[in-house]
Amino acid sequence: MQEHYFDNRICYRTNEWRPERFTLVIIHGASGSSSAWWPYEKIFENKYNLLTYDIRGHGMSKKYPNYEDYEVKNFVNDFEELLAYLKIPKFILWSSSFGTLIARGYLKSHRDRVLALIFTSTENYEEDEFMLKIIRPFLAVVTAIIKYLPFNPKPRGHVDYSKIHNSDRSIERNIADMRNTGFRAQFYTLKQSFRKRQEHDLDKINVPTLIIHGEKDSLVPVKNVLAFSKKIKNSEFISIPNFDHDVHHNAVKEMSEAIKSFIEKHKASFS
Repeated sequence: MQEHYFDNRICYRTNEWRPERFTLVIIHGASGSSSAWWPYEKIFENKYNLLTYDIRGHGMSKKYPNYEDYEVKNFVNDFEELLAYLKIPKFILWSSSFGTLIARGYLKSHRDRVLALIFTSTENYEEDEFMLKIIRPFLAVVTAIIKYLPFNPKPRGHVDYSKIHNSDRSIERNIADMRNTGFRAQFYTLKQSFRKRQEHDLDKINVPTLIIHGEKDSLVPVKNVLAFSKKIKNSEFISIPNFDHDVHHNAVKEMSEAIKSFIEKHKASFS
């Protein structure tokens, strides 16, 4: 895998692309970066063309000062521009956590370019009134304070998650992410997950869709994701026991095997 920059603002990683391979594009979640996918890059780099990247404000991509800069539509625009720059016509789209909001935003206008969908640790709070009543006021206060703090535009780097303990409540992991992302980008991005009336036309998705979720996810309960999956025709849902929202860090073997099996099962429909 090699690291590159697009337009001096988006850091992305690719392997050696071959025309006979399917292309797998992966979007990470809030407070993370493309380093979340390093173990999967090793597993998939000889099987698929791979694209991973740091979403705006994260990892080594450009940081922005204002709350409006972190609206989902801007993440979607970045994604569209990166795909256009790399001239990727069709691909399998894998998104995780906050990245699933970017993917759903992209699908509104570009369903014809996506061969298949993979959602992991899907964010879905739209019907969770209890979570919304707790989190929205908290984030409103935090983001109101953050705008008065000094803005540091310097991009950070990548966290090597293999060297730290990963779980929903891991202090070590959360501190590492906070240092790498910064309060501004982290909380401005997180607030997008809890915005009202986010319509994504899930019933119009007509490509093979795999949804993987950790049974012990304390950030997005399984029931939220089951409700999400029922809105997508013929979607496949896999619940992985004994893993939480950080399932992509801790269940690499289970996740990669499920994804390879899913792609193999549906590859005839991709051509």
